[in-house]
Amino acid sequence: MPSKPTRNLALELVRVTEAAALAAGRFMGRGAKEAADKAAVDAMRLVLNSIEMDAVVVIGEGEKDEAPMLFNGERLGNGSPPEVDIAVDPIDGTRPLANGFVNSIATVAVAPRGAMFNPGPVFYMNKIAVGPQAKGVIDIEAPVKVNLERIAKAKDMHINDLTVVILDRPRHAELVKEVRACGARIRLIPDGDVAGALMTAWPDAGIDVLMGIGGTPEGVLAACALRGMDGEIQAKLFPRSEEEKHRAEEMGYDFDTILGMNDLVSSENVFFAATGITNGELLDGVKYFSHGARTDSLVIRGTTGTVREIVARHNFTKLNPISEVEY
Repeated sequence: MPSKPTRNLALELVRVTEAAALAAGRFMGRGAKEAADKAAVDAMRLVLNSIEMDAVVVIGEGEKDEAPMLFNGERLGNGSPPEVDIAVDPIDGTRPLANGFVNSIATVAVAPRGAMFNPGPVFYMNKIAVGPQAKGVIDIEAPVKVNLERIAKAKDMHINDLTVVILDRPRHAELVKEVRACGARIRLIPDGDVAGALMTAWPDAGIDVLMGIGGTPEGVLAACALRGMDGEIQAKLFPRSEEEKHRAEEMGYDFDTILGMNDLVSSENVFFAATGITNGELLDGVKYFSHGARTDSLVIRGTTGTVREIVARHNFTKLNPISEVEY
Protein backbone atom coordinates (compact mmCIF):
# COMPACT_ATOMS: atom_id res chain seq x y z
CA MET A 1 0.00 0.00 0.00
CA PRO A 2 1.27 3.50 -0.74
CA SER A 3 2.30 5.43 2.36
CA LYS A 4 1.14 8.93 3.21
CA PRO A 5 3.62 11.78 2.79
CA THR A 6 5.72 12.26 5.90
CA ARG A 7 7.49 15.30 7.32
CA ASN A 8 10.45 16.51 5.31
CA LEU A 9 12.82 18.05 7.87
CA ALA A 10 15.11 19.27 5.10
CA LEU A 11 12.53 21.88 4.12
CA GLU A 12 12.82 23.28 7.64
CA LEU A 13 16.61 22.95 7.75
CA VAL A 14 17.00 25.17 4.70
CA ARG A 15 15.85 28.10 6.84
CA VAL A 16 18.84 27.29 9.07
CA THR A 17 21.42 27.42 6.28
CA GLU A 18 19.78 30.46 4.68
CA ALA A 19 20.04 32.32 7.99
CA ALA A 20 23.70 31.35 8.40
CA ALA A 21 24.54 32.36 4.83
CA LEU A 22 22.74 35.70 5.09
CA ALA A 23 24.55 36.54 8.33
CA ALA A 24 27.99 35.39 7.17
CA GLY A 25 27.76 36.72 3.63
CA ARG A 26 28.32 40.27 4.85
CA PHE A 27 31.91 39.28 5.70
CA MET A 28 32.95 38.14 2.21
CA GLY A 29 36.47 39.34 1.46
CA ARG A 30 36.82 41.27 4.73
CA GLY A 31 39.47 38.95 6.21
CA ALA A 32 37.44 38.41 9.40
CA LYS A 33 37.15 34.63 9.75
CA GLU A 34 36.15 34.63 13.43
CA ALA A 35 33.51 37.33 13.02
CA ALA A 36 32.01 35.54 10.01
CA ASP A 37 31.95 32.22 11.86
CA LYS A 38 30.27 33.77 14.91
CA ALA A 39 27.62 35.43 12.75
CA ALA A 40 26.82 32.14 11.02
CA VAL A 41 26.76 30.17 14.28
CA ASP A 42 24.48 32.64 16.07
CA ALA A 43 22.00 32.66 13.19
CA MET A 44 22.13 28.88 12.79
CA ARG A 45 21.57 28.18 16.49
CA LEU A 46 18.62 30.57 16.66
CA VAL A 47 16.72 28.87 13.85
CA LEU A 48 17.70 25.31 14.86
CA ASN A 49 16.18 25.86 18.29
CA SER A 50 12.86 26.80 16.70
CA ILE A 51 12.51 23.41 14.95
CA GLU A 52 10.35 20.66 16.43
CA MET A 53 13.03 18.04 17.17
CA ASP A 54 15.23 16.67 19.96
CA ALA A 55 18.68 16.99 18.38
CA VAL A 56 22.17 16.24 19.68
CA VAL A 57 25.18 17.66 17.84
CA VAL A 58 27.47 14.79 16.78
CA ILE A 59 29.45 16.79 14.24
CA GLY A 60 30.05 20.30 15.55
CA GLU A 61 32.80 22.73 16.43
CA GLY A 62 34.52 21.07 19.38
CA GLU A 63 33.96 21.17 23.10
CA LYS A 64 31.61 23.38 25.08
CA ASP A 65 34.35 25.70 26.33
CA GLU A 66 34.84 26.81 22.72
CA ALA A 67 31.39 28.45 22.63
CA PRO A 68 29.86 30.36 20.83
CA MET A 69 30.55 27.53 18.38
CA LEU A 70 27.95 24.78 17.97
CA PHE A 71 29.74 22.24 20.14
CA ASN A 72 29.70 18.43 20.13
CA GLY A 73 27.04 17.18 22.51
CA GLU A 74 24.98 20.40 22.43
CA ARG A 75 21.21 19.83 22.39
CA LEU A 76 19.18 21.76 19.82
CA GLY A 77 15.57 22.00 18.78
CA ASN A 78 12.56 22.46 21.04
CA GLY A 79 12.98 19.05 22.72
CA SER A 80 10.02 17.36 21.03
CA PRO A 81 10.35 14.17 18.93
CA PRO A 82 11.90 13.06 16.67
CA GLU A 83 15.18 12.19 18.41
CA VAL A 84 17.95 12.90 15.92
CA ASP A 85 21.67 13.42 15.47
CA ILE A 86 22.75 16.63 13.82
CA ALA A 87 25.88 17.60 11.91
CA VAL A 88 26.65 21.25 11.30
CA ASP A 89 29.23 23.29 9.49
CA PRO A 90 28.07 26.91 9.67
CA ILE A 91 30.72 27.85 7.12
CA ASP A 92 32.31 25.12 5.02
CA GLY A 93 35.07 27.27 3.57
CA THR A 94 35.72 29.98 6.15
CA ARG A 95 38.99 30.99 4.52
CA PRO A 96 37.50 31.32 1.02
CA LEU A 97 34.75 33.49 2.50
CA ALA A 98 37.23 35.70 4.38
CA ASN A 99 39.32 36.13 1.22
CA GLY A 100 36.44 36.53 -1.22
CA PHE A 101 37.06 33.19 -2.96
CA VAL A 102 34.53 30.67 -4.30
CA ASN A 103 32.69 27.63 -2.89
CA SER A 104 31.91 28.75 0.66
CA ILE A 105 28.62 27.23 1.87
CA ALA A 106 26.57 26.79 5.05
CA THR A 107 25.55 23.17 5.75
CA VAL A 108 23.49 21.09 8.15
CA ALA A 109 22.41 17.42 8.20
CA VAL A 110 20.02 15.45 10.40
CA ALA A 111 19.66 11.67 10.82
CA PRO A 112 17.99 9.34 13.35
CA ARG A 113 19.70 9.15 16.75
CA GLY A 114 22.81 6.95 16.55
CA ALA A 115 22.97 6.88 12.74
CA MET A 116 25.94 9.22 12.22
CA PHE A 117 29.57 8.22 12.59
CA ASN A 118 31.19 9.98 15.52
CA PRO A 119 34.83 10.74 14.60
CA GLY A 120 35.82 11.34 18.21
CA PRO A 121 39.39 12.65 18.47
CA VAL A 122 40.28 12.06 14.79
CA PHE A 123 40.01 15.25 12.76
CA TYR A 124 41.08 14.02 9.31
CA MET A 125 40.29 11.22 6.89
CA ASN A 126 41.37 10.18 3.43
CA LYS A 127 38.37 10.30 1.08
CA ILE A 128 37.16 9.43 -2.36
CA ALA A 129 33.69 10.51 -3.49
CA VAL A 130 31.74 10.13 -6.72
CA GLY A 131 28.29 10.72 -8.14
CA PRO A 132 25.65 8.17 -9.19
CA GLN A 133 27.26 7.06 -12.47
CA ALA A 134 30.46 5.92 -10.74
CA LYS A 135 28.79 4.49 -7.66
CA GLY A 136 30.08 1.00 -6.86
CA VAL A 137 33.32 1.17 -8.87
CA ILE A 138 35.64 3.08 -6.51
CA ASP A 139 38.08 1.60 -4.02
CA ILE A 140 39.96 3.92 -1.69
CA GLU A 141 42.79 1.40 -1.37
CA ALA A 142 43.27 1.06 -5.13
CA PRO A 143 45.91 3.12 -7.00
CA VAL A 144 44.82 6.51 -8.32
CA LYS A 145 45.11 5.31 -11.91
CA VAL A 146 42.87 2.31 -11.29
CA ASN A 147 40.15 4.45 -9.73
CA LEU A 148 40.31 6.99 -12.55
CA GLU A 149 40.12 4.22 -15.17
CA ARG A 150 37.08 2.70 -13.45
CA ILE A 151 35.33 6.07 -13.10
CA ALA A 152 36.01 6.96 -16.74
CA LYS A 153 34.63 3.60 -17.92
CA ALA A 154 31.52 3.90 -15.73
CA LYS A 155 30.82 7.40 -17.08
CA ASP A 156 31.69 6.50 -20.70
CA MET A 157 34.47 9.09 -20.73
CA HIS A 158 38.20 9.20 -21.37
CA ILE A 159 40.47 9.78 -18.38
CA ASN A 160 41.59 13.09 -19.86
CA ASP A 161 37.92 14.20 -19.78
CA LEU A 162 37.68 13.65 -16.00
CA THR A 163 38.00 16.48 -13.48
CA VAL A 164 39.32 15.64 -10.02
CA VAL A 165 38.71 18.05 -7.13
CA ILE A 166 41.50 18.14 -4.53
CA LEU A 167 42.17 20.37 -1.53
CA ASP A 168 45.16 22.60 -2.24
CA ARG A 169 47.50 21.34 0.48
CA PRO A 170 51.21 20.37 0.55
CA ARG A 171 50.19 16.89 1.71
CA HIS A 172 48.56 16.33 -1.68
CA ALA A 173 51.68 16.96 -3.78
CA GLU A 174 52.10 13.26 -4.62
CA LEU A 175 48.37 12.82 -5.31
CA VAL A 176 48.39 15.77 -7.71
CA LYS A 177 51.46 14.31 -9.42
CA GLU A 178 49.73 10.94 -9.89
CA VAL A 179 46.52 12.47 -11.24
CA ARG A 180 48.50 14.58 -13.71
CA ALA A 181 50.43 11.51 -14.85
CA CYS A 182 47.10 9.84 -15.68
CA GLY A 183 46.06 12.80 -17.84
CA ALA A 184 43.02 13.86 -15.81
CA ARG A 185 42.17 17.49 -15.13
CA ILE A 186 42.47 18.91 -11.61
CA ARG A 187 40.39 21.50 -9.80
CA LEU A 188 42.31 22.65 -6.70
CA ILE A 189 40.18 24.21 -3.97
CA PRO A 190 41.51 26.17 -0.96
CA ASP A 191 38.91 24.76 1.48
CA GLY A 192 35.39 23.38 1.52
CA ASP A 193 35.47 19.72 0.61
CA VAL A 194 31.80 19.20 1.53
CA ALA A 195 31.01 21.29 -1.53
CA GLY A 196 33.71 19.39 -3.43
CA ALA A 197 32.09 16.03 -2.65
CA LEU A 198 28.61 17.27 -3.57
CA MET A 199 29.88 18.62 -6.89
CA THR A 200 30.58 15.03 -7.99
CA ALA A 201 26.85 14.28 -7.85
CA TRP A 202 25.62 17.63 -9.21
CA PRO A 203 25.33 17.36 -13.02
CA ASP A 204 26.14 20.99 -13.82
CA ALA A 205 29.25 21.21 -11.61
CA GLY A 206 31.60 19.42 -14.02
CA ILE A 207 33.40 17.50 -11.24
CA ASP A 208 33.79 13.72 -11.49
CA VAL A 209 35.58 12.68 -8.31
CA LEU A 210 36.87 14.09 -5.02
CA MET A 211 40.18 12.69 -3.75
CA GLY A 212 42.46 13.40 -0.82
CA ILE A 213 42.68 14.05 2.90
CA GLY A 214 40.18 16.39 4.49
CA GLY A 215 38.18 16.83 7.68
CA THR A 216 36.25 13.96 9.26
CA PRO A 217 33.26 16.23 10.09
CA GLU A 218 33.10 17.25 6.44
CA GLY A 219 33.22 13.57 5.45
CA VAL A 220 30.14 12.76 7.53
CA LEU A 221 28.25 15.78 6.19
CA ALA A 222 29.15 14.81 2.63
CA ALA A 223 27.97 11.23 3.25
CA CYS A 224 24.60 12.51 4.46
CA ALA A 225 24.15 14.54 1.28
CA LEU A 226 25.41 11.84 -1.06
CA ARG A 227 22.90 9.39 0.49
CA GLY A 228 20.13 11.43 -1.05
CA MET A 229 22.01 12.19 -4.26
CA ASP A 230 22.73 8.48 -4.86
CA GLY A 231 26.46 9.05 -4.84
CA GLU A 232 29.17 7.28 -2.86
CA ILE A 233 31.98 8.17 -0.49
CA GLN A 234 34.66 5.95 1.03
CA ALA A 235 37.06 7.04 3.74
CA LYS A 236 39.86 5.94 6.04
CA LEU A 237 40.76 7.79 9.22
CA PHE A 238 44.04 9.68 8.96
CA PRO A 239 46.02 10.51 12.14
CA ARG A 240 47.88 13.80 12.34
CA SER A 241 50.35 12.38 14.87
CA GLU A 242 51.28 9.19 16.68
CA GLU A 243 49.76 10.65 19.83
CA GLU A 244 46.41 11.21 18.12
CA LYS A 245 46.54 7.70 16.63
CA HIS A 246 47.32 6.11 19.99
CA ARG A 247 44.56 8.03 21.76
CA ALA A 248 42.02 7.08 19.09
CA GLU A 249 43.03 3.41 19.09
CA GLU A 250 42.54 3.31 22.85
CA MET A 251 38.98 4.50 22.20
CA GLY A 252 38.41 1.72 19.66
CA TYR A 253 39.02 3.52 16.37
CA ASP A 254 40.70 1.48 13.60
CA PHE A 255 42.81 3.34 11.04
CA ASP A 256 42.85 0.37 8.63
CA THR A 257 39.08 0.12 8.32
CA ILE A 258 37.41 1.40 5.15
CA LEU A 259 34.43 3.54 6.11
CA GLY A 260 31.67 3.27 3.54
CA MET A 261 28.33 5.01 3.28
CA ASN A 262 26.67 2.78 5.88
CA ASP A 263 29.50 3.44 8.32
CA LEU A 264 29.37 7.20 7.94
CA VAL A 265 25.58 7.42 8.08
CA SER A 266 23.66 4.19 8.61
CA SER A 267 20.15 5.38 7.74
CA GLU A 268 18.47 6.39 4.49
CA ASN A 269 16.20 8.65 6.54
CA VAL A 270 18.63 11.55 6.38
CA PHE A 271 18.03 15.23 5.65
CA PHE A 272 20.56 17.74 4.32
CA ALA A 273 20.53 21.41 3.44
CA ALA A 274 23.21 23.75 2.09
CA THR A 275 23.13 27.41 1.10
CA GLY A 276 25.78 29.19 -0.94
CA ILE A 277 27.65 32.01 0.78
CA THR A 278 30.07 32.78 -2.06
CA ASN A 279 29.65 31.76 -5.70
CA GLY A 280 30.74 28.28 -6.73
CA GLU A 281 30.17 25.38 -9.11
CA LEU A 282 27.58 23.98 -6.69
CA LEU A 283 25.60 27.04 -5.60
CA ASP A 284 25.43 30.78 -6.16
CA GLY A 285 26.50 32.96 -3.28
CA VAL A 286 24.38 35.48 -1.39
CA LYS A 287 23.43 38.43 -3.57
CA TYR A 288 22.52 41.59 -1.62
CA PHE A 289 20.29 44.31 -3.03
CA SER A 290 18.34 47.25 -1.62
CA HIS A 291 16.64 46.06 1.59
CA GLY A 292 17.08 42.38 0.83
CA ALA A 293 19.09 39.49 -0.57
CA ARG A 294 18.87 36.39 -2.76
CA THR A 295 20.03 32.92 -1.68
CA ASP A 296 20.59 29.66 -3.54
CA SER A 297 20.19 26.37 -1.62
CA LEU A 298 20.16 22.59 -2.04
CA VAL A 299 17.65 20.56 0.00
CA ILE A 300 18.10 16.78 0.05
CA ARG A 301 15.96 13.99 1.48
CA GLY A 302 17.58 10.58 1.64
CA THR A 303 14.45 8.43 1.89
CA THR A 304 12.97 9.66 -1.40
CA GLY A 305 16.17 10.78 -3.12
CA THR A 306 14.57 14.15 -3.81
CA VAL A 307 17.04 16.97 -4.42
CA ARG A 308 15.58 20.44 -4.56
CA GLU A 309 17.29 23.67 -5.53
CA ILE A 310 15.61 26.56 -3.73
CA VAL A 311 16.17 30.15 -4.79
CA ALA A 312 14.77 32.60 -2.26
CA ARG A 313 14.45 36.37 -2.06
CA HIS A 314 14.55 37.75 1.46
CA ASN A 315 12.93 41.07 2.40
CA PHE A 316 14.97 42.65 5.21
CA THR A 317 12.40 45.40 5.72
CA LYS A 318 9.96 42.76 6.97
CA LEU A 319 12.49 40.26 8.33
CA ASN A 320 14.66 42.41 10.59
CA PRO A 321 11.85 43.78 12.82
CA ILE A 322 10.82 40.23 13.82
CA SER A 323 14.24 38.54 13.86
CA GLU A 324 16.76 38.30 16.72
CA VAL A 325 19.49 38.31 14.06
CA GLU A 326 20.01 41.49 12.07
CA TYR A 327 20.61 40.66 8.44
